[in-house]
Amino acid sequence: MKCSSCQFENPEGMAFCGKCGEKLQRICPECQFANPSDFLFCGKCGGSLTATPEAPPIKYDQPHSYTPKHLADKILTTRSAIEGERKLVTVMFADVADFTGFSENLDPEEVHQIMDGYFKILMDEIHRYEGTINQFTGDGVMALFGAPVAHEDHGSRACHAALSIQKAMGEYGNKVTKDFGVEFKMRIGVNSGPVIVGAIGDDLRMDYTAVGDTTNLASRMQGLAQPGAVLLSKHTHSLVKDYFNLRSLGKLEVKGKEKPQEAFELLKPGGAATRLEAAVARGLTKFVGRQNSMAALMEAYEKVKSGTGQAVGVVGEAGVGKSRLLFEFRNRLPKGEFSSLEGRCIHFGAAMPFLPILDILRSYFEIREGEREVAIRKRVKEKIMELDEKLQGVLPPIQDLLSLRVEDEAYLQLQPKERREKAF
Repeated sequence: MKCSSCQFENPEGMAFCGKCGEKLQRICPECQFANPSDFLFCGKCGGSLTATPEAPPIKYDQPHSYTPKHLADKILTTRSAIEGERKLVTVMFADVADFTGFSENLDPEEVHQIMDGYFKILMDEIHRYEGTINQFTGDGVMALFGAPVAHEDHGSRACHAALSIQKAMGEYGNKVTKDFGVEFKMRIGVNSGPVIVGAIGDDLRMDYTAVGDTTNLASRMQGLAQPGAVLLSKHTHSLVKDYFNLRSLGKLEVKGKEKPQEAFELLKPGGAATRLEAAVARGLTKFVGRQNSMAALMEAYEKVKSGTGQAVGVVGEAGVGKSRLLFEFRNRLPKGEFSSLEGRCIHFGAAMPFLPILDILRSYFEIREGEREVAIRKRVKEKIMELDEKLQGVLPPIQDLLSLRVEDEAYLQLQPKERREKAF
């Protein structure tokens, strides 16, 4: 049984924890009474101590039941500052393609099972980028990015969420087809525009007023999207065009609109991940000043060349030019004399463990999006062995960090805490 103090998993029948020495007790999930370790039923309420507690059902009409606590806290903490405000947001509509035809061929219980898994994926990916689900639409959802949690990059967050959903749904759709023999795909539509945020209740219900056709056009984009595709309006396109690869579909007839509307299919993240990279693609202005800062960086580089490792902190307010300084510094170094590996802490990356470390590893091992796992595993092993053949032992944690299949049985038997130690 698991020790309540150190979380170590002890063999059955033990009275004390084999790792920290604490007395083992079974905590009743119903009344929280501490029972002796050999009890199978609670001595206070009679409840089972061995049954696996079921997760509470999600109530789709109650936002607090499906919104992660950290996100709910952020919404409630900042709501007084945004209630009544006019906000620029990005709206996402997602639904199942041909839901009627899909559901007619299955038993209602099977449909319910499939849709539960589908909604979990939608909620996980939308919340991962700090979007909020404003309403469930039967076989889909409407989500907002930029309100009630304000983000200046709400368009990019919505696109990243859409791509993550698209990828997860590809795998989930294959599983549904294998298990139930039906095709399962979804469509996503995205539009950006202003809304006026109304009252936000303690239960996280939010009233808002769309300005113009902000939500209507997002819904129309979803309706025009092909199964498995993500469609953006021209308004969202103008916000994210520097950061994603998009394909223009020209002007499409949209129900309720007099004139055809431009639409773009979202394909994948582009080469630019930051505003500086987007600016580089467009062309930078002349770099002036910063002589002292540049001299300090060049001095640190000279020390590194002589074998003395250096750590340099570049600190300043947002927008003063920290990224530009580092860009110019790298460009001034002699070509071929150094290697540069970069990891970023992005706004929406808080829920992604080790994100900047993973960026550096992917860069070092030259891992490309969509590359086959067998090729990645081979290259990771080759590059590590090139450094030192004694580093064979770091392969399993590196593979684990990169979400590659680990075959080392000894490593797989380790507890999560021990795996983290290996990774460090």
